[in-house]
Amino acid sequence: MFVPYKFAIPPVIITGPGASEQVGKEAKKLSVKKALLVTTDEIAKLGYTEKIAASLEIEGIDCFIFDKVTPDPTVQNVQDGLALYQDKGCDIIIGLGGGSSIDCGKGIAISVTNSEKLVDYMGVDRIPKPSAPLIAIPTTAGTGSEVTKVTIITDTDRNVKMMMSSPFLLPRVALVDPILSLTTPPSLTAAVGVDALTHAIEAYISKRAQPITDAVALAAVRLIAKNLREAWADGRNLEARNQMMIAATMAGMAFSNSSVALVHGMARPIGAYFHIHHGLSNAVILLEVMKFSLPNAVERYAHIAEAMGEKCNNKTSYDQAEMAVCAIQHLLEDLQIPRLGELGIDKEQFQSVIEQMSEDALASGSPANNPRPATKEQIITIYQQCW
Repeated sequence: MFVPYKFAIPPVIITGPGASEQVGKEAKKLSVKKALLVTTDEIAKLGYTEKIAASLEIEGIDCFIFDKVTPDPTVQNVQDGLALYQDKGCDIIIGLGGGSSIDCGKGIAISVTNSEKLVDYMGVDRIPKPSAPLIAIPTTAGTGSEVTKVTIITDTDRNVKMMMSSPFLLPRVALVDPILSLTTPPSLTAAVGVDALTHAIEAYISKRAQPITDAVALAAVRLIAKNLREAWADGRNLEARNQMMIAATMAGMAFSNSSVALVHGMARPIGAYFHIHHGLSNAVILLEVMKFSLPNAVERYAHIAEAMGEKCNNKTSYDQAEMAVCAIQHLLEDLQIPRLGELGIDKEQFQSVIEQMSEDALASGSPANNPRPATKEQIITIYQQCW
């Protein structure tokens, strides 16, 4: 049976060294006058904000900087940024940084035009009105948030990472510049790189996968397999950085349109309860979830093995699928990704919330897209296997 598929991405995506320098020209096309630049204090200290502000000001656009975004942006971050946006009379938002900055920018953008609380938008297609204009400029090759219709905002009162998905969350412009990623340290390069790989893998095996997301997801896997180790080992390798930035953007396109699955469902509670970086949370969960899911996704895993560069000739589909799992294991080892139990989490505290984390994972909705359904008890077991 033929069914229609929808594939939504930003209207403008500019990639390559120097892409971020186009921000002023692209903002001017949107007929705006005052920009709120949303970022973190770490990014501000690198001098990137001054360059973005200068590009905007050349085009006659005033720039006001909000650099209070925290890792795993919170409802309070969004409210504080919104207050500055309104106080300065801004009419566009520029999200500069990793997923945290861009996600916070998205939260502010929808809050400008929608009056309900953010918790009311949790879930899929619950945002009633289009957002304020947003330009996204990533500084890491990971989340793909610059091209997705998804944002994650943490409700600190409930220890819940709220996932919101809506076409109104898509940036108007994405500027993907590898030069901005050259300062990313090796450990973060590894975490965000595996995050992008997880996006691509989950997009491909998702029950909601479609022909376009399949093609984009596998292309992202190929680029990551070829370039992540080099970008991690030599952070100044601009070509490897460029390919990783493109791969992360492609993976973002893929999962934004076919959804993530069990890995993300399980990773979000780890970030919410223990404040572990989102990419690292995915990285420590990925391998065990792949082992769990393999029996129900043999052909898809076989394709992933091939995309990873494994020699799959004269192998059965099941053997090829297992090669995908082995390839991921070797990559995680090469990148020195730690085990869950090596992240400084207190084991007793972990055990005390493991049931609630499993319930939160299921409640997020992402595990429903996994090729092999997981019960609460099975998710608890996977958490324990990751330790």
